[in-house]
Amino acid sequence: MEDTHFEAGENNRDMEVAPALITVHPTQNSVAVAVGSDLRIFDLRDCSGVPLVDDSAEPFHKDSIRAIRYGANGKLLVSAGDDKLIKIWSTDSWRCISSVSAEKRVSAVAISNDGLYVCFADKFGVVWVVDLHDLDGNESLVNKKAAPLLAHYCSIITSLEFSSDGQFIVSADRDFKIRVTVFPKKPLDGAHEIQSFCLGHTEFVSCLAFIRTVDYPQGFLVSGSGDSTVRLWDIISGSLLDTCEVGAKAGLLESNGSDESCFAISDICTTSDGNLFAVAVQSLQGILLLSCDLPSQTLNVVKVVSVAGESFIPTGLGSSSDAEFLWMVTGVSKLSGSEYNSLARVRVLSGFKKSNTDSADNELVLLGDNEVPGAEKLLEKLQGSVSIEEKVFLAAAGAVKTALCNLLIKKHYSSEKREFRKRSRNDRKVKK
Repeated sequence: MEDTHFEAGENNRDMEVAPALITVHPTQNSVAVAVGSDLRIFDLRDCSGVPLVDDSAEPFHKDSIRAIRYGANGKLLVSAGDDKLIKIWSTDSWRCISSVSAEKRVSAVAISNDGLYVCFADKFGVVWVVDLHDLDGNESLVNKKAAPLLAHYCSIITSLEFSSDGQFIVSADRDFKIRVTVFPKKPLDGAHEIQSFCLGHTEFVSCLAFIRTVDYPQGFLVSGSGDSTVRLWDIISGSLLDTCEVGAKAGLLESNGSDESCFAISDICTTSDGNLFAVAVQSLQGILLLSCDLPSQTLNVVKVVSVAGESFIPTGLGSSSDAEFLWMVTGVSKLSGSEYNSLARVRVLSGFKKSNTDSADNELVLLGDNEVPGAEKLLEKLQGSVSIEEKVFLAAAGAVKTALCNLLIKKHYSSEKREFRKRSRNDRKVKK
C-alpha cells in the first residue's frame, strides 16, 4: 500500500509543490525571489521593482522555477525549472538574452566563475553545459543549445557548485553521493576526469556550498542532507573532515522520535570570509548558525537564531559578498487547499558577516519590515501585498517537507514488489 502511494504521488504533477527561492546579487545590487513560475526582482540601487523583458518564443516561465543563481561577477542571472527552460538574464537591462530548452525538468544550475558557462542538471541525472562566449556584450536574444557534460546514474541531481578556484564542478544527488569533477578546458566535449567522490551521507544530499579564506583559497566543501547533518569535506581527496548533527544540536530530533528525514537541511549560506554559515532546517523556525575552524577542520554550532513573533521556516537563504545581511524566504507554490496559487514571506537578519565566531559577540538582529533594505517597496515586490495568516505559511512548510521526502527519499520495496517492477519495465516487455 505504501509503495502504491509513493508511485501515485510521483506521477501526479498537480500534487507537486515548489518551495520559494531567494538569491542575492554579489554586491547586493538586487535581490531575486522565485515562487512558482513567478520570478520577482527588486533593484536595491534604484529602490524599485524590476520589469523583466523576454522576447523568446516562450516568454517567461510556464511552470515552477526550481533554481535561480547570480553569476560571480553579477552580470548574469539564471532561472530554470519544471518547464524545461533555462533562461539567462542580463542584470544590466533585465532582458532575457538566451532561452535554452532542456530534455528533462531542471533541478539545479551553476555559473562558472568566469561567467562563460552555464551548467544545469536535470531529474534524470545529467549535467549539461551552455557556452556563453558569443553573448559577451550582446544583449540580443541568442538561441543556444546545451551539450552533455557529465551524468550520475539515473539519479536526481539536487545541487551544483563550482569550486572556489573554478577547477572543479561538484554535483550532489538523491543517492547520497557528491561527485567532484575536473571542469575541462573544452566543456562542450564533456567532463571525463573525476577528482573524487565525497561519500558519507545516509540520505539524499540537498545542498552544497564552499567556504574559503585567504589562508585556504582553494576552499572546503560543506554539504547538507536529508540525514539532518552538515558535513565538511576535502574535495581533492574526498575525505570527510567533520560532521555536525544539526537536527540534534537544534533540539529537533528529541522532539519527534527518530525520523531524521523530517529535519532535512533545506539550504546553506556561507559568509565571504568563511568563518560563519547559516543553515536552514525543515521544521526549524529560524536558522542555525555554524562556524568553521579551517585550521583544525572542524564545524561548531554557534547558536540557533529564532525568528520571534511569527512562524517562519525558511525555504531559501541568500547573502551578498560585501554586506552583513542574511536574506531568508519562506513560501510555496501550488499549495493544496489554499486560495493562494503562490505565497512568499521575506525576512532579513543583519550582522551576518561578523568575523568573530564567539556566540556572545555574534548578535544577529532580525530587521523589521521598515528596516529591510528597500522597505515596503521591496516586500511588496518580492512577497506581494496580500496579508497571509501564519497558519498558511505553516501549512506551506509542511507541504514542502512532504514533497521533498516523496521526491528524494529512496523507496524501499519488498522482494516481490521488486520482481513485479522488473517484469513490468517497458524495455523487458516482449513485442508481439
